[in-house]
Amino acid sequence: MSSVKQENFRRIAENRVTKIVDLIAKLQNLSNTSFYEYTDTEIDKLFDIIQSELDKQRKEFKKKGRSKKVEL
Repeated sequence: MSSVKQENFRRIAENRVTKIVDLIAKLQNLSNTSFYEYTDTEIDKLFDIIQSELDKQRKEFKKKGRSKKVEL
């Protein structure tokens, strides 16, 4: 992998991962039962959807032969 491509990947990946982690952390706000009401089924569905998308994206990276280990 060229140095420029690798640096671009790292820069963009770091920014995107930071945003995703921040948004995931904000899910905790929904657990406040003073403002929200939910069932265990709804919570399971929410996290199943998120996990499914993560699994799908990981599969895409591996399918395209991009599973080389790169430290972020």
